[in-house]
Amino acid sequence: MRNRFKRIKCIFFLLGYLLQTFTVILLIPIIMVIIYWGQRGDGWETLAAFFIPAFLSASLGIVLNKTLKSDKSISMAGSMLICSLGWILVSALGAVPFVIGINSSYINAYFEAMSGFTTTGITVYSGLDYMPRSILFWRSLTQWFGGVGILSFFLMITFRGGGAHHIFGAESHKISSSRPVPGLFNTLKILWGIYGLFTLFGITVLVIEGMSLFDSICHTFTALSSGGFSPYDSSIAYYDQSGHANFRLIEYTIIFLMLLAGINFLIHYRILTRDFKALWDNIEIRYWWGFISIFTLIIFLEHFIKTGFFTELVNNPMSIKLSEIEKAFRHTLFQVVSIMTTTGFGTRDIGDSFFPALSKQLFLIMMVIGGCVGSTGGGIKVLRVAILNRLMYREIRNLRVPERASKDLVVDNHIVPDEETHRVGALFFTWMALLLIGGGITALLSNHSPWASFSGMFSALGNIGPCYISVQDMININPFVKIIYIFGMLAGRLEILPVFLLFSRKAWT
Repeated sequence: MRNRFKRIKCIFFLLGYLLQTFTVILLIPIIMVIIYWGQRGDGWETLAAFFIPAFLSASLGIVLNKTLKSDKSISMAGSMLICSLGWILVSALGAVPFVIGINSSYINAYFEAMSGFTTTGITVYSGLDYMPRSILFWRSLTQWFGGVGILSFFLMITFRGGGAHHIFGAESHKISSSRPVPGLFNTLKILWGIYGLFTLFGITVLVIEGMSLFDSICHTFTALSSGGFSPYDSSIAYYDQSGHANFRLIEYTIIFLMLLAGINFLIHYRILTRDFKALWDNIEIRYWWGFISIFTLIIFLEHFIKTGFFTELVNNPMSIKLSEIEKAFRHTLFQVVSIMTTTGFGTRDIGDSFFPALSKQLFLIMMVIGGCVGSTGGGIKVLRVAILNRLMYREIRNLRVPERASKDLVVDNHIVPDEETHRVGALFFTWMALLLIGGGITALLSNHSPWASFSGMFSALGNIGPCYISVQDMININPFVKIIYIFGMLAGRLEILPVFLLFSRKAWT
């Protein structure tokens, strides 16, 4: 019994450190409160909206550290429990600014906070154009910290105890097991250094293109984190609709930032160290470029077939305007990259008539695929799709080759261990099961069509954001459906296993 208590005590002791670190993050938006004091609701109320949860986070963290003592050594199972509980607690405290700052219900606030930290981007708030800027900044900041991982930030600046590599692995299955340099903390510094460098780059370019500094910060935070929270109800389309002179450049810049977010950060490291063949020398990056190219081409061609473009091209080629072709290509590419990286920004809603029927179904497929391993994107990851494809090819090949021939699964000239293929299969099966359960519950407790119902769970589990359920419908949807989506967002971000471990008694003992 004493050993069982020791493990639980160790878990909550380390959570105390995490909560103290999170206090600093909660205080950052106060800068925006001061800058925009007296504008659009920023003032004493929004100051309290961040100070109160910061005080609660610090107090609870100190209490846990003072009342529970531990040698800070933790197993993999314990690390997964810390990871899941950490994200649950951080989202619970991160919801308080929405409750105090904009008088939101707590279930909606928790939904928004979880959507932010998991970089999902589903929102239950409208009227963003008139919200206090500190609240809008907080929405973007939650996604920026969630992109590479709250616990990875905590490890980098605070924790030096035993089992740190377990905690990192529990949160960051997205990060490839290979590291750019020896040592976990050196790796973390490189990952956050690249993330910070890209952030400064994005903010600078968008400011040069005429976007305000505040908008540049918010959009860069959410583009690089594959989050998609915009400070405008119309998202990136706002700049086109408002007649911004450089709206095209802004859209192409956001596309580029999303592409950076969807690629394995270890590839970025190789490119920054002048190893340019990293852009094509492994199976995942080749599949990545292939998916983006194929989906863009299909949707682009389907749009023009449905709109009669090709008929017009044959009958009256002089009437074709290059600006219309460029616009269609830009909207198509933006949407494909946004969904493949699971960012969720949009120049158009995915249910818009601009996108024909086939395109809308392809969007659901893209939600499942997601970004690369080691990126900030969600989904089951391009590498796992490649492994499943190779697995299918291997099974077909095994039927027609001699029994003595090698039947190993080989990817990038390396044999994939059986345990990894089993894990990929288990994750894919669990994904499909959760999609069916979540979609079924949504259909049962709402008036949405089957496709819309399943798209909601696709969006939550894939950490993507856009779906066929409008923001207003999401606001009014049954609270139990919101709870299911909250669970789906967390499971999708942490890749299921750490969340399921919460329900295992043996994991706690």
